Amino acid sequence: MKKNLILFFILTTSIFAETEMAEPKPSMDNPRKFIFPISTWKSDSVNHILSSANNVIKFYGVDNTEVVIVAYSQGIKSLLNHHDVNIQKRVKALMTYDVEFIACKNTMDTLKIDKKELLDGVEVVTAGIVELIERQLRGYIYIRP
Repeated sequence: MKKNLILFFILTTSIFAETEMAEPKPSMDNPRKFIFPISTWKSDSVNHILSSANNVIKFYGVDNTEVVIVAYSQGIKSLLNHHDVNIQKRVKALMTYDVEFIACKNTMDTLKIDKKELLDGVEVVTAGIVELIERQLRGYIYIRP
């Protein structure tokens, strides 16, 4: 019995090892910067992305992160003020943690979406994919959950 308990302790402590932070460690002066794309309108996929963004913020701390979410193609529906109420609530909640939400103007033009249809606080850029590229070149880590 004692051997089993020792073995259990060894296995569980090695399974739940802490993530080692890379240098420089995240801080207000050196935040971890992440960019997530939303390109589909499958509610489970959108919710997964929003949850992943939330988990990153919880792990590093709101003051130690800069999180950007870019919506383009069918994913832009996640930023509409007349679409899924539950998604709207989650987007607005993340905005309170200074998560930047960006909509693609090219997609808006293609789908005939007016800026007034977007949730308050959503920024618009000419091309969502170009925004993803440029943010990565400025040090943002691209996350595709």
